[in-house]
Amino acid sequence: MFTPETLREELAKPKQIVVTTHHKPDGDALGSSLAVYHWLKAKGHAVHVIVPSDFPAFLNWMPGRQDVTIYAEKKTDSDRRIAEADFICCLDFNGLPRIHAMADSVKNTAAVKIMIDHHLDPEGFDDYRHWDSSAAATAQLVYDFIVNVMGDHQAITPDIATCLYTGLMTDTGSFRFQTTTPSVHLIAADLITRGAKNWEIHEHVYNSYTENRLKFLGFCLVNRLEVLHEYRTALFSVSRQDLSRFRITTGDTEGLVNYALSISGMKLAALIVDRTDQVKLSLRSIGDFPCNEVCRDHFNGGGHRNAAGGNSNEPLADVVQKFKALLPEYKTRLTQ
Repeated sequence: MFTPETLREELAKPKQIVVTTHHKPDGDALGSSLAVYHWLKAKGHAVHVIVPSDFPAFLNWMPGRQDVTIYAEKKTDSDRRIAEADFICCLDFNGLPRIHAMADSVKNTAAVKIMIDHHLDPEGFDDYRHWDSSAAATAQLVYDFIVNVMGDHQAITPDIATCLYTGLMTDTGSFRFQTTTPSVHLIAADLITRGAKNWEIHEHVYNSYTENRLKFLGFCLVNRLEVLHEYRTALFSVSRQDLSRFRITTGDTEGLVNYALSISGMKLAALIVDRTDQVKLSLRSIGDFPCNEVCRDHFNGGGHRNAAGGNSNEPLADVVQKFKALLPEYKTRLTQ
């Protein structure tokens, strides 16, 4: 494993570097990736951000977005850059299956792999690890990496601050989740001081709904919300037909599960969506209910205690029924 000292020495010389993150990047994933991109580029490295898939349109405004390559659209060129890289920065994921079709290319390259992440149970593919599962966001760890590990606080430009603030804001639910510690607020304050315009970032991310997305939200609230009071649980189940009817694109279902959790008295919320290839499940909880255990043990997934995801190859109705059938097993933890 590399040490901070050897890493600083290596990064003092120009390198070929690829920055990547997980499939369907969210605000933390893309914000962390672009922050590292700007930081490394300013140091004279040749840097390429390659992400496995598309991402929500409400992130298209982010500084550096125009330089992001989507692997699925430029596989040959991306594989070449990965093979030629001296370093690969792996952000907001700690297991290669999370980067889907890119996994083999990243696994087989001789590049030094730097992992910065806050998810549980790292796989162990990395050569250098900056990891803390108690961190609110990977953006928090990227800030710590640049400022404290690399000793480069002065390098936080307005663009880097903007990207990191976006990651912090989105992964903390606008600074309302339990992971929002005093340290997170201090980092956010420093990022604002260094040029992040917090009000503009909020507008870009949360006030940029399309008409279809807003109508889809209303439809789901009226027609797809089910409340199971006995288990303090609420869920949405969304079919392929629903997605097609409202012409839903990547990111349009983001945040929907939180409406279920916002109902007074709820402790667990689920969003179960029939995508083209699989049924996707997103869980959110309040308090000590372990979403990650449910997803890990029953839905081929994982994540954090209060926010996790999984998937299934079974039909939507069967996945919904399976989820409901699990609730009696967890009733004590849901109702205590």
